[in-house]
Amino acid sequence: MTVEFGLDTFGDVTWDSGKRLLPQREVLRHVVEEAVLADEVGVDVIGLGEHHRDDFAISAPEILLAAIGARTSRIRLGTAVTVLGADDPVRLFQRFSTLDAISGGRAEVTLGRGSFTESFPLFGFDMADYHTLFEEKLDLFARLIRQEEVTWSGTTRAPLERQRVWPPLGEQGLRCWIGVGGSPESVVRAVRYRMPMILAIIGGSARRFLPFVDLYRRASDQAGLAPMPLGVHSPGHVAPTDEQARDEAFPAYKALHDRIGSERGWPSLRREDFLREVEHGSMYVGAPETVARRIADTVGALDLARFQLKYSMGPLDHGALMRSIELYGRQVLPMVRDMLARG
Repeated sequence: MTVEFGLDTFGDVTWDSGKRLLPQREVLRHVVEEAVLADEVGVDVIGLGEHHRDDFAISAPEILLAAIGARTSRIRLGTAVTVLGADDPVRLFQRFSTLDAISGGRAEVTLGRGSFTESFPLFGFDMADYHTLFEEKLDLFARLIRQEEVTWSGTTRAPLERQRVWPPLGEQGLRCWIGVGGSPESVVRAVRYRMPMILAIIGGSARRFLPFVDLYRRASDQAGLAPMPLGVHSPGHVAPTDEQARDEAFPAYKALHDRIGSERGWPSLRREDFLREVEHGSMYVGAPETVARRIADTVGALDLARFQLKYSMGPLDHGALMRSIELYGRQVLPMVRDMLARG
């Protein structure tokens, strides 16, 4: 199986040269530039994460993906992730079927429950219904992408009776993944809906997730399904040397970690903890050969069909991100492919 390599961003609000945070409007324009470069250097897919807060600029991924699609010709256009529980499956289907049409069949969506929950009160949903909202809406969305006429009823929205939704998908359909943070229930759910899984591995060794990979394979086999692709999303940063990559990434990642940690009760990030993740965990930070070696190891260990690097690193500046993308596409990926071919 050919392995796909992607880049993900949440539109992290970045610093300017004076370490002042840029306006979100400027960050959004930078994201488009970054995706255009990713296409030019041979990256297979760009994934945009949805958030509704001041430290991440992307709240409407599909609009940004449409802008990217208009300036690119090859790269696939996806999300990382779409918070399905706080959205309407019918409108979501329409947005992605439209994106797929205008981009020549390059759209895909990754659905998730969301580790940030600000969208639920923002859009009038009760957090007490968090699990039901996702389960019911996933059931409806799965029908929408597979059936021309949909009949559905549930507790979270109005029922549908032999409803057709426009515009329709093309013959190839819509590629749809489920983002999983590491619960067995989420793994089994992905198999139940016959949607490939992307594991968000953002802490600890990737091998720590082997039990979930085994469960995914076993559940697919028990359901009589052909093996489905498996992907991983993890953070990283590429620079000319290991030292430069670490020195650039740490202060920015610490700013991101400590901001979120202040809301969730985490301790402040220490450099030694950061370096532990870089050397043995889930952060792919370093020179091209270092990052390539670690990505190839993860792809081989988990038997991946896709690896997506979250290249935005908190407020790390746009120039550093552009250089990281260039190195990832032009140096890291050829080395990874060569390492995998050699076994």
